[in-house]
Amino acid sequence: MKVLVLGATGYIGSAVVSRLTREGHDVVPLVKNAAALRPDTPVRVGDLTDPASLRAAVTDDVDAVVNLATPTGDEAVDTAALEALLAPLRGTGRAFVYTSGVWVLGATGDVPLTEDAGTDPIAIVGYRPRIEQRVLATAGDDVRAVVIRPGIVYGRDGGIPALMTGWAREHGTGRYVGPVATRWPMVHVDDLAELYALALSKAAPGDLLHGVAWESVPAAAIAAAADIAAGGTGRAEPWPLAEAAEVLGVPFAEALALDQVVSGRRAVDELGWRPSRPHVLTEIAGGTRG
Repeated sequence: MKVLVLGATGYIGSAVVSRLTREGHDVVPLVKNAAALRPDTPVRVGDLTDPASLRAAVTDDVDAVVNLATPTGDEAVDTAALEALLAPLRGTGRAFVYTSGVWVLGATGDVPLTEDAGTDPIAIVGYRPRIEQRVLATAGDDVRAVVIRPGIVYGRDGGIPALMTGWAREHGTGRYVGPVATRWPMVHVDDLAELYALALSKAAPGDLLHGVAWESVPAAAIAAAADIAAGGTGRAEPWPLAEAAEVLGVPFAEALALDQVVSGRRAVDELGWRPSRPHVLTEIAGGTRG
């Protein structure tokens, strides 16, 4: 397929582009500034704040659109961008894959939440469920619309765990925000990229999928592994929410303190997804770079 990818140069986006390219897809990044890439790289130029540029990028030869772009934080802007991307796809049967995240579920309790659970978004993703529903509704307009909610992404020296390694170097010990019992659903970036490829080829219109390989990993254990990666002995200490909020901002600090247990079983059962990369604690503390 010819696949237009928004957010292609980002942490997750670059892994997805690499995977799609290896599988033989013709990937076309949509970027704000073509000068930032190699001159021979085929791209489309567009901006989330310019709906006309997005609509123009989805030409008739584009078979699918994958949206991995970071939301603007303005619901009206993101809604207008979404509608501009979807308009050329309506009535065509072409695919649209939208990236959300498990934070829309809020605190989960101990039972792993599936895609059938209701949403209770924290502030940093407050309007995201409404965007999800707009995407999924287009399945009724002959768009093969799919929403993927990744867990906390790790691997290849990126994501939040990489930030935690930096904090450990800076402070001399691992740090985690919130209670010691806080758990995160997680996925390796390369496993997640495989899920996007599967979604493009196999997902049904209106599918909602959790990109989660590990239902719950203690945040304190990740902080301890980050301390080892930073040259320490595996120590971790709590970072009080109020103090973390002063450094990271309230919405992000709140997200880091969110306790979640989330199931990714649907993608395994329905698409044959088989996450195979090392566990996050092995990846960080053991120095794996797979």
